Formats: sequence, C-alpha cells, structure tokens
Amino acid sequence: MKTIQPRLAFDPQRDFPAWRQAVDAKLRELVGVLPDRVPPNLRQEYERENDLFRETRFVFSAEAYADVPCHLLVPQAGDAPFPVVVCLQGHSTGMHISLGRPRYEGDEESIAGDRDFALQAVRQGYAALVIEQRCFGEREQDRPPPVVHADDRCHHAAMTALLLGRTMIGERVWDVSRAIDVLGEFPEIDAGRIGCMGNSGGGTITYFAACLDERIGIAMPSCYVCTFRDSIGTIDHCGDNYIPGILQYFEMGDLAGLIAPRPLVVVAGRDDGIFPIGAVEETFETIRRIYRAAGAPDRCRLVIGEGGHRFYADLAWPVFRELSGW
Repeated sequence: MKTIQPRLAFDPQRDFPAWRQAVDAKLRELVGVLPDRVPPNLRQEYERENDLFRETRFVFSAEAYADVPCHLLVPQAGDAPFPVVVCLQGHSTGMHISLGRPRYEGDEESIAGDRDFALQAVRQGYAALVIEQRCFGEREQDRPPPVVHADDRCHHAAMTALLLGRTMIGERVWDVSRAIDVLGEFPEIDAGRIGCMGNSGGGTITYFAACLDERIGIAMPSCYVCTFRDSIGTIDHCGDNYIPGILQYFEMGDLAGLIAPRPLVVVAGRDDGIFPIGAVEETFETIRRIYRAAGAPDRCRLVIGEGGHRFYADLAWPVFRELSGW
C-alpha cells in the first residue's frame, strides 16, 4: 500500500480547475450509486422550548424505507434567520449525545469529550440540526452483532451497501444533503449559511459531505482527517470507513480540493491512537498547498488538542467563527 501513487494526487503544476473537476467526477463515481430521490414527507412530531433554544423534533424520508429522525435547535436569543450547523455523531449510542442527553452507560463519558455539539452550536449563537446517522441510535439495526468487532453497529449495513453498488459513506452523505433540502421548510434558518461538524465517524461524513455538497459553507471535521495509509489502511476500523478503490486515485488530503475555497477547520487530538498526529500534519500540509492553489491560503486551519480521540470545543469554535464570519 505504501508504494501506491494515487493517480489524481494534487500537483501544483496541474491546471487547478481541470484537476478539481476530475477529482469531483471520480469521487462521485467511487462513492457509489445514490438512492432515488423521493418526496421528503416531512413530519413534525413536537416542539418544545427552554431558556436557551426552541427545539423541533421532526422526521423526513431520505429514500424509500429510510426515515431520518432530526432535532432542530433554534436560539431564543438573537435575530432570525440564523446560520445553522449540521451536527453529526460518530460511533455512539445515538444523536442524543449531541443534545447532551445521556441515556445509556458510557454516554456521560462521551458527552464529557465535548461531543454535545448541538448545545455548543446554540451557545455560539447558531441553530443546530442534529440528524440520526444510519446504524446509530434510533436507526440501529435490530440484528445480532457481527462475530468480528462485536461493537460494530455498521458492519452488515456497510456490506449490504456494497452489494447494491453503494457505500455507507455515500448513503450517509445523501442523508445530510436531503436534510439540507428540508431546512428550506424552516424560515428561521438562513439556508445561505450552513456549516457541518462532527467527531470521528461524524468527522468522516462532515468531510465527505463538504466535498460533495457545496451548500455546506464551512466544514469542521474532528478526529478523522489523516492519511488513508496511516489510519484506515493500517489500523482496524469499522467497514463504514471504506470506499473501494479510493486510494488508487487520491489520498485524503487531495479531496480538500473539492472543499476549497470554502473554510475548513481540521480538528485533531495529539494523542489520538487511530488517526496518528504525524499523518494528520502531513495531510494538512497537502490541504494547505491546495488552498494556496485555490487562492484561499487563510481559509484552512489545523486545531490540535492536547488529548485523544475527542472534540476540542474551546479551541475549535473560535476558529470556526473566525473563518466563517458568522
């Protein structure tokens, strides 16, 4: 694997727009067949208020037989329409972590790792859209765990996606894009100011969603951006991380060409055992070169926390605010 030279790796000698177009076309091919578009059939289940925000719980259909539960938090203070941050949990017991509502053993520890993203976003003055990702929480499959990696909630669904010519990354990005479509039904949301953030598996989908949906105005992936070579190519990860053939064409940093010149905040932990910091810094140097080629050298930033595989709210949100201008 270390000898592979990706065919579409960034090269400052290439014509940047032509290279970007080639990367876009190839990534869309590799993420697989996308679901058929269906009416969202938006159903609001309840609305509640507290001192900090108004919360709307709703469900929409991303594709036939695939409903997505969501919570939209809108600040009580400030003037609408608000910028909105799409908040994505990684491998966890569900989106209630992002809402700061522990339900199961271990949830308190997850939240203590700065994973209550929606509450953080509201305190920053933004609306927050929390969606339940496929295979987690309310969308977890009702089936026995796999023999290998018994805590892997995604194994069967990720393998089934491959049978259909899909990938789990493509399916989850599809859900994010359809959720952004649905945001147009909420007049208190500024559809021209949409951010996306998440940690670990949530960072994965944040990164790929920003690559594939230009409506995401700023992306803040945490504990994911690294090299494929040194992370999922070397260290065991859940099957939902893999896109067949991707390393033949690009390393992870090359994909930032599809995000630039939109702002990108890469968050990492210095002691993250599954996304090694040396490879994170190597990748970010590629990202920096790409942003220079895109004419936006100041619109990408690497934030490193002095800890492990978690989010670093105090360090990251000021950079998010600075780069977004929101």
